[in-house]
Amino acid sequence: MVVFGRRWRIASDDLVFPGAFELLIRAVWWVGTLFLYINHKGRFDCQGGAYLHNYLVVLLVLLAVIIFTLCAIVYVSAQGTIMNPGPRRSMPVLVYVRAVLYAPELVWACLGAVWVSDNSMGCKPAEVGAVIGAVVSSWIILLSMVVGVVIVFDPLGSQRPSALLDGQVGVRDLESSESSQLFYTAHAVASRVWENRLRLLCCCLPRDDNHRAAFSSIAQLVSGFFLDTDLVPSDIAAGLALLHQEQDKMERSRDPDEVLTHSPSSPIREDLEMELEKAAHYMRFAAAAYGWPLYVYSNPLTGVCKLSGDCCRSRHEEYDLVGGDHLGCHFTSILQSTGLQYRDFIHISFHNQIYEIPFFVALDHKREAVLVAVRGTLSLKDVLTDLSAECENLSVEGVSGTCYAHKGISQAANYIYKKLVNDGILSQAFNIAPEYKLVITGHSLGAGTASLLAVLLRSTHPTLECFAFSPPGGLMSKALADYSKQFIISVVLGKDLVPRLSIPNMEDLKRRLLKMVSNCNKPKYKILMRGCWYEVFGGTPDDFPTEMEDRREEELNQPLLGEESLLVRRSTTYQSLSSDDSPAHPTHLPLFLPGRVMHVTEDGPTRRHCFSQVRYRAEWSSETSFRNVLISPRMIADHMPDVVLRALRSLTREHPSALCPSSMSNSHLNVI
Repeated sequence: MVVFGRRWRIASDDLVFPGAFELLIRAVWWVGTLFLYINHKGRFDCQGGAYLHNYLVVLLVLLAVIIFTLCAIVYVSAQGTIMNPGPRRSMPVLVYVRAVLYAPELVWACLGAVWVSDNSMGCKPAEVGAVIGAVVSSWIILLSMVVGVVIVFDPLGSQRPSALLDGQVGVRDLESSESSQLFYTAHAVASRVWENRLRLLCCCLPRDDNHRAAFSSIAQLVSGFFLDTDLVPSDIAAGLALLHQEQDKMERSRDPDEVLTHSPSSPIREDLEMELEKAAHYMRFAAAAYGWPLYVYSNPLTGVCKLSGDCCRSRHEEYDLVGGDHLGCHFTSILQSTGLQYRDFIHISFHNQIYEIPFFVALDHKREAVLVAVRGTLSLKDVLTDLSAECENLSVEGVSGTCYAHKGISQAANYIYKKLVNDGILSQAFNIAPEYKLVITGHSLGAGTASLLAVLLRSTHPTLECFAFSPPGGLMSKALADYSKQFIISVVLGKDLVPRLSIPNMEDLKRRLLKMVSNCNKPKYKILMRGCWYEVFGGTPDDFPTEMEDRREEELNQPLLGEESLLVRRSTTYQSLSSDDSPAHPTHLPLFLPGRVMHVTEDGPTRRHCFSQVRYRAEWSSETSFRNVLISPRMIADHMPDVVLRALRSLTREHPSALCPSSMSNSHLNVI
């Protein structure tokens, strides 16, 4: 929406819910004020009674005008669709009228405060309380308006880029070089805005070269994502609601006996069972790497009590032997979670900076392994490492093809590699247990780091194994992913978002969202209400009526709101809407999950009673199954390490009942 000479992060159909909420408050306020005025009419005999009478009369009139304006705003905002803002063309005028009404309301709130402080002596408590309530309500609404303006303010919403063209040439008539220059300028401005936001958000972090490079890289990535669309946050929410229902509808229409095609290197049941047992075992160590926060979260009633005894005790000499730093209560929680003894640990470090993440090295006597466990995301510095998603070249011996990987995770893997090799940590471990094999594990960011670390160590430790739990999808090139199938197993639970998270996948999600909101002919408020009901209570997915029958498909090339916007006019996102789902010219290098992929899913209906027992099934899958982001309430919950650990433990406890039929012969079952 364009008002006051600039664009805002709000659309003309976003005022239904806030307008209706304020309308309800104003209506109750007006009825209460009217009731007070009728009951005391002609009997305002206290000091300042005449002022009170006039105050209430003007307040009733002012509230009536505001209520009428809000009714018009709600009605007009509910008209049309996301793609068709024509019925809402009068919305800017109504916004101007509502903004003008804030001035007399502010004046009257001040007068009410003056009357309460100076002229309310001798008046009945009900009268004084009503005025105080009106004054307080006015100030709350005024402050809420200020907060709302701050939230929807868009630093990039200035109309000045168009003004640079002297206002004589429409944006559609620009020469290609001029439009390209303007698009580049807008992208540069957006990058600076996001870099400043990151610096403000991370003001407590040191200003070293790593942080400056990360801020710049993340700003470039984030600023360009939605720059070429005119989507506002509510449009994205509506698109997610529609896409979730569309995906559920497609899933329900699928043949329940359909068996997906997979391409694991060892599809037989015995191999899956064996790897599942090892995965359940090593997931304990991946979860333990998070230290005391996850331990207390997983054991809310007993966790603090179990850790409190050791947290306050000085054990500096033991820590020196372990070789750790910044331990605090972490070491005790790791002991509790893994069941290992103190003497089994070679090195523990909770040192945390950007590209430098915590890890520990221990001897796992049960599996006869030197175990390296890497922690996942748990701090703002880890988030910066996650978001440094540029590609970085890797030099790996024995790999044919281009080798590159996620920059932030690659840097973290190199940091741990240098610690393990240059500081002699692995040498120390294998001097103690020379017959043991090397196993590397981690969850989330730790899984990605563990995978790249395993790639780096593979040449010197050819028998190593790596178990990556919920690794990020945008991790390594196709050549590295194929190479890693020999020694890495990725475990993904359900509809976990992170293994499906990569820049190409997010670009694909953006196109799908844009197509959904462009085609749906329902008003946005109905989409959001239906979406909220569906997420909470379930039901049947919507039928998604569209406007495609009434307009040509080429019109999808036009900007979403039909505005003369150069940025969306040159947008490849809009230009690809009427084409296939896959872009013709991908702008980012494809990145893949590491190794073989073991997919663990819930067995049975997707929605269960809160207290019903969850059953799981496991199967070998392929990276092609994770090329689309699946919208679901479980997309975040399925990523949590305690949920993954619980699912794996449930599977390994229930082998006989977890065997599921397959279309293959009994000797080649690949589903548990």
